[in-house]
Amino acid sequence: MGLPRFLRKNSSSKQDPLFQLVKNIIAFSPVDLSLYKCVFTHTSMEKTDEDGQKINYERLEFLGDAVLNTIVAAHLFKSLPLNNEGSLTLMRSKIVRRDFLNMVGEQLGLIDHLSSNVPTKNYSQHVHGNLFEALVGAVYIDLGFERCSSFVFDKMIYPFVNLEKLEYMVLSYKSLLVDWFQKKRIKYAFDVELDDGAEQTNYYKATLLIDGKATAKARAKNKKRAMEKVAKRAYFKFQNNIKSIHDKH
Repeated sequence: MGLPRFLRKNSSSKQDPLFQLVKNIIAFSPVDLSLYKCVFTHTSMEKTDEDGQKINYERLEFLGDAVLNTIVAAHLFKSLPLNNEGSLTLMRSKIVRRDFLNMVGEQLGLIDHLSSNVPTKNYSQHVHGNLFEALVGAVYIDLGFERCSSFVFDKMIYPFVNLEKLEYMVLSYKSLLVDWFQKKRIKYAFDVELDDGAEQTNYYKATLLIDGKATAKARAKNKKRAMEKVAKRAYFKFQNNIKSIHDKH
């Protein structure tokens, strides 16, 4: 069963082009097309309904994020009966990470149907994933948890999620290294400073120091990426010494 009926409106029209568009994407006939109009409306349109409520995908994105986490968590709970809470949480993070959701949203071509008053180049870098989450939220309200779950499995989990490969995926080399350093009581420090080079865009230079000596260096356009990049380079120097790495990551 879906949400209580008072949360939905019986506004489906098979003659509306949006009806067939949504049906082609989710493989179910939508009931309340107003939900999907929100999914495909950018905030720049500044639309509101007769009650003054904003018409865009942001609120549905919020809901879809929570629903998606629940669907993925239930899938992992059933599929990985020997994994503990920490391992399941990490696996969920690997599936619902932003770049992965962006890929799913892009594969579905959701942005092609987005109404907006701004150029595509000015969209958020996560717009594809945001639209996918909004669509998940809309399907949940419109058709209920079971059909929403089927949609997520058919469009995301079955085609793109390989749990065996995800077990060995590293989300953050920096976190992995720091954890190992702390267990081994190794003194380390990440030194990051602005690198004013010849480029028009400023870069940050990161250096990983172990016992005060530079072990690896890297450059990137922001501090976080610079630290992650230098950690990845350092990781490959220590990988043969890092034990039980895949049990934790």
